[in-house]
Amino acid sequence: MKIGLALRELHRSEDELAHKLLQVSDRHKVDHDVFYLGQELALWSQQHVRALSEAAARYDVRLDPEPRTESRVAARARDAVSQAVGRAPQAGLLLLLDMREVYVRASGVSVDWELVAQVAQGVRDHDLLQLAKTCHPETLRQVRWADSKLKESATQVLCS
Repeated sequence: MKIGLALRELHRSEDELAHKLLQVSDRHKVDHDVFYLGQELALWSQQHVRALSEAAARYDVRLDPEPRTESRVAARARDAVSQAVGRAPQAGLLLLLDMREVYVRASGVSVDWELVAQVAQGVRDHDLLQLAKTCHPETLRQVRWADSKLKESATQVLCS
């Protein structure tokens, strides 16, 4: 069965989405909505990474249960950049680019959850199907948030 491939890809995608959400959150600290909600949405993806590693073990697929983290040096550097960028006139454009990337990544994760849900139904793995039914709506919420931030910011940023 190729279910391991689907689980591995979903795990990788969720991990990258969590990492991107944390980057965006830190980069746009001056925008409290982006900062706090971005952190919360990243936690969802990190929880999905952990849950997927447990589910994959039933298919003899070993996935790292811990989401990717970054070094303290990189975090401090991004903090300094965040403070500078938050005041720069290009901050709006950067926010649009970041939200677009979050939207695209989260949309890809959503597709991956659909595939895993379908295969879970096919092999009658009720636990995996329940995991997909629990996690996929959270991913859809991430997609909607990015879409909302894009719509909210686009006119102001692009017409100024």
